[in-house]
Amino acid sequence: MQVAINGQNPEPRVIRRAVDALERDGVIAYPTDTAYALGCDISSRKGFEKLCALRNLDKKHLFTFLCPDLGDIARYAVVENQHYRVLRRFLPGPYVFVLQATREIPKIAQTKRQTVGIRVPNHAVPLAIARELGRPLITATAIDESGDPMVDAGEVDARYPGLTLVLDGGDVQKVQTSVIDLTCAPAVVLRAGIGDVSEFADD
Repeated sequence: MQVAINGQNPEPRVIRRAVDALERDGVIAYPTDTAYALGCDISSRKGFEKLCALRNLDKKHLFTFLCPDLGDIARYAVVENQHYRVLRRFLPGPYVFVLQATREIPKIAQTKRQTVGIRVPNHAVPLAIARELGRPLITATAIDESGDPMVDAGEVDARYPGLTLVLDGGDVQKVQTSVIDLTCAPAVVLRAGIGDVSEFADD
């Protein structure tokens, strides 16, 4: 089901509807500061299984947690002082930072590497959803048949018919996040997307 939402000032009733869907083990789609993304409640095993099925993800995938701010990150990731300084400078923004996972990570999302991606997008809609939910979302980019990020809510709805709800916040950028691994020193750029990675690439 597709529902319009204001991308700059999301309506509280629509955000509540999205959170209700997540709390009922649903998977929703929403705009971000890059492309559209799919997400489920971090505490929902059924939602996680649906997300993996929709995006054809396996346990080798680096799962990303979408957080409303830096406040909850230390619960799910090991954040040293040098990591926190980096996160404060670059988030919110179009980045995923890879950190060592803590034991608070749900078993369903644990990987052999015991790492997790942390994402705080610079977009009002997903931040409002995560705040209202009160915990992170497990999130993944909505991609088309060729693996490109999707920018149109109607196309996302058609591509992923198993979605509980699609929030249409208008067109977004057809770009990927930059992914930086902070578990090693120096940090490693795993993917150079729209976010500036020159600071890390020069290390």
